[in-house]
Amino acid sequence: MSELPAITELVPHAGPMCLLDRVLAAERERLSAEVVVPAQGLFSHDGGVGAWVGIEYMAQAVAAWAGWQARAAGEPPRIGLLLGTRRYRCGVPRFMVGQRLRIDIERAYQADNGLGQFDCRIHADGVELASATLTVFGPEDPSAFLNGEEP
Repeated sequence: MSELPAITELVPHAGPMCLLDRVLAAERERLSAEVVVPAQGLFSHDGGVGAWVGIEYMAQAVAAWAGWQARAAGEPPRIGLLLGTRRYRCGVPRFMVGQRLRIDIERAYQADNGLGQFDCRIHADGVELASATLTVFGPEDPSAFLNGEEP
């Protein structure tokens, strides 16, 4: 398997908004990413980040998967939209500074119009800490869509 690109080459997030550290593995229908919870991060507070940040970790892993798919097709990563989260369950109130989190996402459904669903999980030390199903939308032309020009 070839070396995986840096996370910043796969997601459209920049600077402190890029929350993931790296991609561990990528396949046709799934991706695994990693983050070590930072002491000085955008959402860091009182020794960790709130459990709700897990949704953004999951969403960025989905974005990395989409960027990996785009890269394979010779295209740049493009923005996508998180439409909703179903059944977010988290067994901890926060992710602690220094904790190494593995975010696993798997595509469950993808429509031709860019609407998709992904089953997502966050693990630390082999223990599942959080899970959810994310509904996302990746318009063909994000700029046109955001300007109301795309149906």
